[in-house]
Amino acid sequence: MSDWQQISLSDLETPVRRKVAVPPQGSKTSASDDYPLRPLGEVMRLDIQRTPMKPGTTYRLAGVLNAGKGVVAKGELDGGDTEYAAMNVLHADQVVMRKLTAWEGPITVVPAEFDGFVVSNEFPTFTLGPELMPDWMRHVCRSPRLWAEMKNRVSGTVQRRKRLNPEQLLQIQLPIPPREVQGRIVEILDAVDDQIAALAAEADALDKTESGFRRDLFSQLKVSTVPAGEKFEMQLGRQKSARQSVGDHVHPYLRAANIGIGTLDLNHLKTMNFEPREQEKYAVLPDDILLVEGGSIGQAALWAGEVSGFVGFDKHVIRIRTRAGVSTPEYALQWCHWARETGQFAAQATGITIKALGFSRASSMSVPDLPIAEQTKLTGYLAAAAEQVAATRAEADRLRKVRAVLLSGLLDHTIDIESDK
Repeated sequence: MSDWQQISLSDLETPVRRKVAVPPQGSKTSASDDYPLRPLGEVMRLDIQRTPMKPGTTYRLAGVLNAGKGVVAKGELDGGDTEYAAMNVLHADQVVMRKLTAWEGPITVVPAEFDGFVVSNEFPTFTLGPELMPDWMRHVCRSPRLWAEMKNRVSGTVQRRKRLNPEQLLQIQLPIPPREVQGRIVEILDAVDDQIAALAAEADALDKTESGFRRDLFSQLKVSTVPAGEKFEMQLGRQKSARQSVGDHVHPYLRAANIGIGTLDLNHLKTMNFEPREQEKYAVLPDDILLVEGGSIGQAALWAGEVSGFVGFDKHVIRIRTRAGVSTPEYALQWCHWARETGQFAAQATGITIKALGFSRASSMSVPDLPIAEQTKLTGYLAAAAEQVAATRAEADRLRKVRAVLLSGLLDHTIDIESDK
């Protein structure tokens, strides 16, 4: 018996929230040692069906998402409206990949509902042999291990134009377990996916409830309003140019792409030069609210000092800082959410191609002039609802990480599973 816990289907039954035991990294079972590495070319084959593009005939067009996330419908086209003389036809349970930018993992198994859709010749198709279950291969297509193997085999001189040819895909070697074991792997991973989907749906429902609660609370306020620039201190971010990308004071800064709805994505912070005299003006401090002014207008999040040292912000972000005795950070954030959800930010935005809120319009928008005590009371109600949403999304994220560990371990033999059946 191994010194780690096996994972059984009973660990993944409803209700949604539960613990999933995973083995320590590096543990291995003798059973998994029996799964040989085999080239994909031994268990599936290139199988492309072409159909001519005929004027007056309507075709359903499909695309392939990155990271093995599946096939997506891209609308319909008339055969006379494309430069292609013929296109590839998708069939259920085939593997389809995109040759271009293959390192991004654009590979999946065609679901039944996309049978008969067409794709360009950039998307070769493969028929699975009897040793492979389509659902098992669907999970394999979501494996970073496969994407890495694809990346290692791309050819070309320009990065964004590098391609993976079908022959190169078929050279990739993967461990191929017996179909019975493939079936057990599919049951486990499908169960985890079902839980993730249930948690995501629950979080979305809670989020709608919170939004409705917020609209009710603000709509019931019987107070006068003041311009946002009086209730809060507001500052538009720094203009970026090529010459400001270098210097002796290069620091990270926040842009619209980093700001979600109450969330911050700090994985890809860009940098620019902020001279010492500029750092005080453009510094982001804990409890500042960051409001997107251009692009995803109205998205806002609170900065809690997640990155140490100076962090600035660019011209598509408005920093909202509270005034002592006049406003609280929580109230500023809830006002931003309410103004976005009720369309007030969108109504103020102007522009032809890319809409922008504009600093002057944002600072002149009306804010209910609640006293501090009433602000705290209102935001206290909403904080409880927000905590429920955040906790549910965090649980879904945790389960996604568990799934990633499971998928990797089940493919490289470091995790075995035990069925209850």
